[in-house]
Amino acid sequence: MWRRNHSFWPYLLIAPTVAGGAFLLLYPLLKAAVISLQHFRMGELIRGGATLVGLENYAELLSGAEFWQVLLRTLIWTTINVVLIVVLSTGVALMLVRLRRGLRLALMSALALAWATPIIAATTVFQWLFQSELGVVNWLLVTLGLDSFQGYTWFANGTATFAVLVILVVWQSVPFAALTLYAGLTTIPAELYESARIDGGTGPQVFWKVTVPMLRHLFALVASLEVIWVAKCFPQIWVLSQGGPDGATTTLPVYAFKIARVLHRYDLGSAVAMLTVVILAVALVSNLRRMVRS
Repeated sequence: MWRRNHSFWPYLLIAPTVAGGAFLLLYPLLKAAVISLQHFRMGELIRGGATLVGLENYAELLSGAEFWQVLLRTLIWTTINVVLIVVLSTGVALMLVRLRRGLRLALMSALALAWATPIIAATTVFQWLFQSELGVVNWLLVTLGLDSFQGYTWFANGTATFAVLVILVVWQSVPFAALTLYAGLTTIPAELYESARIDGGTGPQVFWKVTVPMLRHLFALVASLEVIWVAKCFPQIWVLSQGGPDGATTTLPVYAFKIARVLHRYDLGSAVAMLTVVILAVALVSNLRRMVRS
């Protein structure tokens, strides 16, 4: 009897944490889902009494061209960032394996510091770096002979602002992915690499025939986590450009916030947020199912 009761103790001990975490995660999601089905604007926010309208907010969104433009921009934004993050972090991880202990420790420390930098602080630094008159980037480009960048205003051009945000997000994301992949590389037996080299395998062949198959699940997991991180990016975009210029950097999270904040359409903003959750859930569940099956 004591043994049977004793087996429940671990679950009882973690129950408060699990319950608290579930509440903090599920309550905002359920609240947003309810608001997305209501007529909920400034008046309802103040006096209450929101009325149920069903799927009218979703129909309004899906029938407008702006939502589809933002969705396409979000897909492009996510794809570019995730591909760059996975490629660069793989290169950094492979370099870490080959470095001597001192250099490896120095690089890992630099990665950890970059990863630990607060998002708003890093975004502010990038604002200074790309400032038109006193920014280091313009000064460096002009010094290299590119005189067209003299006083160039990065944040007045949609493509340039988009590029700066990509550099910022990739810089913030590579440390986590690189350190995770490096940890995975250390688990691959050295005998596999030795056998591949004895058989005449070149560096790229060894990577594709040994490293990738051994870390396939880890690559899929890192890519999935980065999709979540990139797709829901909000502070970097809002602080740097607020979705501008002319909506060039407006992704789904920024679009939802702008609708709720500027138009006070909390119902429509919640509908955008719920559609974002659904899109991410479908993409990630299919990827994780494929990973588990393989």
